[in-house]
Amino acid sequence: MKPETVVLDEVDTGLVHALEIDGRAPFRLIGAALGVSEHTVARRYRRLRTAGVLRVVGALNGARLGHSAWTLRLRCTPDAATALADALAARPDTSYVHLLSGGTEISCSVQTPTADRGEELLLRKLPRTGRVTSVTAHLLLGLPQGPGVARPGGGPVALPAGAARLTPEQVALLAPPVADEAIGADGDVPGTEEGGRVLGSADRALIEVLSRDGRAGHIELAAAAGVSESTVRRRLAVLRRAGVLAFLVDIPPAALGFRTEARLWMSVRPSRLAEVVAALAGHPEVSFVAMTTGPTNLVAAVNCRDPLDLARYLTGRIASLDAIRTLETAPVIRTVKRAGALLPLPR
Repeated sequence: MKPETVVLDEVDTGLVHALEIDGRAPFRLIGAALGVSEHTVARRYRRLRTAGVLRVVGALNGARLGHSAWTLRLRCTPDAATALADALAARPDTSYVHLLSGGTEISCSVQTPTADRGEELLLRKLPRTGRVTSVTAHLLLGLPQGPGVARPGGGPVALPAGAARLTPEQVALLAPPVADEAIGADGDVPGTEEGGRVLGSADRALIEVLSRDGRAGHIELAAAAGVSESTVRRRLAVLRRAGVLAFLVDIPPAALGFRTEARLWMSVRPSRLAEVVAALAGHPEVSFVAMTTGPTNLVAAVNCRDPLDLARYLTGRIASLDAIRTLETAPVIRTVKRAGALLPLPR
């Protein structure tokens, strides 16, 4: 069964929204928010996860560790695109690997320990093939607040604003712990000389398991990290409050009715860049927007119902922003990897 063929009802979409708020929220709490039983929530989640439609993954927020987030654009010949995208997706430091523009372009997100490691990635670690015609790396400079906020590592949020289902009261009931800048004073997730934070081996073992299944139980996590269950509970709480660990919903937008995705690269007048970023972050079609380095200075991910909806967006909301000097639009034709570790496709 293909994920995009699964039909989600009101309870399913409410579950997706609830998990976007807190990926590890107890099914009991989600059921209370949705007005259904804990058993119903658990059954719906298992069904969608087995079908390959939905999963929760743990993701490292590299910004809290002093890492840099990049978005890469690779142009290549059509015969090389699939193999190159698969090779990029297999890397542990990549996410949101997409084939674009008729299979001649690849887009992906990367986190590197420092900004200068981006050059090392491009020159030494990317798959080497003469079929790559150009490569550009755009360092993400700033991420706004609003519907178009970014995930850790510079990827789009899973739930387009138009797919939100829960009321403000339901959202408040499910709100996860707020990141605390003061975490680290007691030795937990301590600071580095660069002002970031460092992780211990047990923390990294936890995150590795959670990158495959963000709802993995404490027993499984304790076995993987070689610590007690009480230590797992404490470390998860510390990492979340520190903003180092986030739990993300991994779901194809098509399953929510958004069957046309695109990446936009824009050149915006510098004096009005902040204004345009704020405007895009408020558009319901936008799941991600960020300022970047490179030949363009703004990148966005958009989710639309169909190509006509995308055309309306480009000729309406985007066209009204006269500070945008140039615009490149690349439709997503296939997603090779989203958030979390790469898993085998469901049969």
